[in-house]
Parts: sequence; C-alpha cells; structure tokens
Amino acid sequence: MALKQITTTMNLITILLLSSAAAFAPFTPLKAAGVSSTSSTLKMVADDAKVILVTGSSRGLGKAIALDLGKAGQKVVINYVSDGSKEAAEGTVEEIKASGGDAIAIQADSSDPAAIKDMFSQVVDAFGTCDVLVNNAGITKDGLVARMKPANWQAVIDVNLSGVFYCTQAFFKVASKKRTGRIINISSVVGQIGNPGQANYAAAKGGVIALTKSNAKEFATRNVTVNCVCPGFIASDMTAALSEEYLEKVSSGIPLKRLGKPEEVAGMTRFLALDPACDYITGHTFNVDGGIAIGV
Repeated sequence: MALKQITTTMNLITILLLSSAAAFAPFTPLKAAGVSSTSSTLKMVADDAKVILVTGSSRGLGKAIALDLGKAGQKVVINYVSDGSKEAAEGTVEEIKASGGDAIAIQADSSDPAAIKDMFSQVVDAFGTCDVLVNNAGITKDGLVARMKPANWQAVIDVNLSGVFYCTQAFFKVASKKRTGRIINISSVVGQIGNPGQANYAAAKGGVIALTKSNAKEFATRNVTVNCVCPGFIASDMTAALSEEYLEKVSSGIPLKRLGKPEEVAGMTRFLALDPACDYITGHTFNVDGGIAIGV
C-alpha cells in the first residue's frame, strides 16, 4: 500500500473510531472537590437503579452510552478529563436528569492512579456505592511505526490500556465487598484486525480484550462479571462532514454496507450492564461492527 493511501486510511479510521444486587445507602451531600451537580440535591430515581460510572463520557460514544443508561433510569457518573470538557459534562448531566435518570460529573484522568482512587471515593460519597463500570475513555495519536514518537506510543497505552487497569482495580475494591458488580470495557475492532498507522491504538485495544478475559477469570469468585464491546466504524458529527460518495466507499467494505450508530453500541453496553441474562455472561467480546471482523 502506498504511503499516501496509508495516510488517507489512517485519517479516516481516526475520524470514525473517535466518534468510537445491593441496596443503596442514603444520599450524602456532595462535598468532594471535582464533583459537579447542577442542582442542590440529587434527583430521586428508582430504589433499584444502578450506579454506573462511564469514563470519558462528556462527548462522543461515551456520552451516547451515558445518555442511554440515563434514559433507563440509572444513576450515571459522567467522567471527563480536561477543564475544557467541564461544560459538556455538565450538559450531559442535565440531559440525563431530564430523561428520568440521575447524574453527576467528576473530573479525573483515567491514566492517573491517584486521581482514579479519588474519583471512586467521590462516587461512593455521592451515591453510596458503584455497581457498574464502563471503561470507555480513549485517545488516538496515529502514525506509522517507523515515524512514531515514543511519547505518542506511551500516551495511547497510558490512557487506553493502563487507564482501564487502574479504573478496574479501583472498582473491584468496591464491588468485591458487595460480591456483585459488572465491568464493560469498550475496545475496538482495531484491537482484533489491526490497522496501518495505529500500532499504538491496536496494541492498547488488543490488550483491553486480553485484560477482559483475565479479569473475568480472576473476579468470578466475587460474582463480578467482565465483558468487552468492540465497536467498528461508528457514525459521528465528524463523519457527517464527509461527502456521501466517500462514505459510500467506506461502507462498501462493511458486510452490512453502512456505518454503525452510536446508539447501537450504547444498546449493547446497556444490555451487558443491566440485563439479568448477563449474570451468567463473563469474559466475552461482543462486536458491534456491521460484520467487518468476521472470520478474525
């Protein structure tokens, strides 16, 4: 494949993939710094609502997942990293409350173990527990291996793989005491089939799949399930800016002949997070990819 073709493929993939039973304790007022709730008290939801933390959920696929869980009447924690995402995170909180769920926003870098530990303390302070973890946060820093800078390799590994480990570790300390919990890791088909110019991303997402299987075996004795969702080419605001002709060319390489919808990934995530049928499902990877990874 010519360098120009590889570069074009890299740019397109980057655009598409970026789009990529315990009682609850009584509510305690929010005191911890970094927790945002736009009303003075948390919204009342059903007693059996689950507390679900979705990392990297102020925008994109993470937001779609958070909104879907909110519409299902759950208590959702919106995690964001930078100050620039605060307004978007708080907006997502309001959307969830308007749809019948409850939510708060917490700023924390998923690649920082200390920040993650503090985030889970804030979640427990606010909601009394944490029932489900959705590891969604991720970044891309694409480039051919021959030209990839060490900093770009490490940054993607730190957020996309190490961040999943740190959040999982912190969540398990909460869930293991209750002997119940669910973890859903958002990986990618790139972690299964690879992609030119995304060696760092593919390695990290492939690592997430392996981590899912290892953790599922390790956590089973505490009744904590761990599963993985691998999105394929998902439509986003960015892809909407591309020409119809160009998107048709991309879709032609997908068996279902179209891009996926964020709500389709969100629906699979909701199923794994909430459905009673998933009490007996752990260590598995579920592709939402239109069939692009068939045979891999």
